[in-house]
Amino acid sequence: MMTNVSLIGLGGIGAAYASKLHDLAPENLKIIVNHERMSRFQKEGVTINSNRYDFQYIQPEELTKPAELVLIAVKYDGLNQAIKDVQQHIGPDTIIISLMNGITSEEMIAKAYPDNVILPAMCVAIDAIREGTSVTFSNIGRICFGENTNQTLSTNVKKVSQLFDQAGIPYEVPEDMLHTMWWKFMINVGINQTSAVLKAPYRVFQEIPEAHAFMKSAMQEVITLAKARGIQLTEDDFLKFDQILKKGLAPEGKTSMLQDVEAGRKTEVEYLAGTVSKLGKTYQIPTPINDMLYNMIKVLEKTY
Repeated sequence: MMTNVSLIGLGGIGAAYASKLHDLAPENLKIIVNHERMSRFQKEGVTINSNRYDFQYIQPEELTKPAELVLIAVKYDGLNQAIKDVQQHIGPDTIIISLMNGITSEEMIAKAYPDNVILPAMCVAIDAIREGTSVTFSNIGRICFGENTNQTLSTNVKKVSQLFDQAGIPYEVPEDMLHTMWWKFMINVGINQTSAVLKAPYRVFQEIPEAHAFMKSAMQEVITLAKARGIQLTEDDFLKFDQILKKGLAPEGKTSMLQDVEAGRKTEVEYLAGTVSKLGKTYQIPTPINDMLYNMIKVLEKTY
């Protein structure tokens, strides 16, 4: 069993999974935070589903034994800093997993730590909401992770699977991880961005056809781009998400991007619509919906 795990990023997703790892073995989990956050968290604690958690906090510059597993759960605008902040926790055998949205974080991490195992990953169907130092969720979702292909499971995948089993963290190891990551990218491009501009919880997309069509039009551009990259996203992939939307997500739940807009935080639009627009130019495929969403969300950010 893994007995030395470090996590950076105590937002909704990071806190939800940190609570499970802490419940399993508090002494085996370190949370990497800067001095200012450490002071606040130690004073106030972090409340997760009404329970106070006093995690083991460590500042980035503190010397420590390398972790067996490093989980990165920051927002994209914090990724470059997080890559530096985890340095003391990375040894030759450390496995790194990014729980972030998008399809570019693994590449950025690999540039800094080219000799480490980086298992592609993403979170599905989690509805965690953070307000200050309080996080609530009704559905913890699941972590999809693995090597790029997983017809047989590697030793590293088995190690992480065992940890998640023991901690009660739901997970899935897809046979084709790249397809799964593009599927999640499609979802985030669609519902995160349209929910942010419409200021809409999941209920709006469950009940209002025009909102649902708007969301789908943004996703359709990702399906077209994926095919240009040799990744077979199809209408069936959209329908798979539609079932999650209609049956698995709390009507008043909110996407992370809507939460960012409501809190006046910088969003991840660069890594969603921004990435779609760049890929569109690369493959000479028009992306008008995402071009529009990019501009709209940039305007929202400038009105805070």
